[in-house]
Amino acid sequence: MSSLWKSTVVTLEMIKWEHSIFALPFALTGAVLAADGWPPLRVLGWIVVCMVAARSAAMAFNRLVDARLDAANPRTAMRAIPAGALSGRFVGGFVVVSVVVFALGAAMLNKLTLELAPVALAVVLAYSYMKRITRWSHLVLGLALGIAPSAAWIAVRGHFDMRIAVLTVAVLLWVGGFDVLYACQDFEHDRKVGLNSVPQAFGIAPAFWIARAMHAGMLLMLCWLIVLFGLGKVAVFGVVLVALLLLYEHLIISPKDMRRMNAAFFTLNGVISVVFFGFVAADVLLRR
Repeated sequence: MSSLWKSTVVTLEMIKWEHSIFALPFALTGAVLAADGWPPLRVLGWIVVCMVAARSAAMAFNRLVDARLDAANPRTAMRAIPAGALSGRFVGGFVVVSVVVFALGAAMLNKLTLELAPVALAVVLAYSYMKRITRWSHLVLGLALGIAPSAAWIAVRGHFDMRIAVLTVAVLLWVGGFDVLYACQDFEHDRKVGLNSVPQAFGIAPAFWIARAMHAGMLLMLCWLIVLFGLGKVAVFGVVLVALLLLYEHLIISPKDMRRMNAAFFTLNGVISVVFFGFVAADVLLRR
């Protein structure tokens, strides 16, 4: 039992489950917009379960599929599987359990969420193979997180609304942009082994400009979202704060200095998602 617990803890550390905070606030934003206020606690609870389970399955699957690639990359060679701290069999079992929990959560929400659960899983798991196929794998990762607000909308309403797709595109561009920046760290390795990425294809300096363009596109999508839902000054202020945080993110790293990449990637992006959700939720609730 102690061995099972230890392996589970190592797995949670490996997938950095706490970083579910990246996409979860955007999912909650979709839920609040769908309900025009707070959804029932039962619905919110199952949305959180689905989000954490889907991300856990995707991250563990990615580490399992990429174990050989991680072992060959000095930056990732000490991850749990290539370092021998976890077996592929255990991680595979963890993926299966996470998928079952996700399916259970989807079934507890409504018929459409259950019907679309395989589609969502296909998207979040497919990313693990994309860097072998296309330089634009970053956008597939963006889509994997970007479907969260649309999925949360369906969980609350039981049907889809094209307006929430604008938030999906915003998250897609946001995640795609910071994943492009993160991939710059592996520029030399990816070129050496033939893995696809925007930095590998275009170079580090152009990759930074592509990431900036994606983040500018994200801000435009957030502005459009405010118009579509008739949100007010509080939400507008939230977008302004997001813009300032993105600007700071791009100021603390550069093609010649990526030492603060982890701060930009993990800390700031977590703050961005929480800030946006907080101000949109406040705007919606204050209007009631």
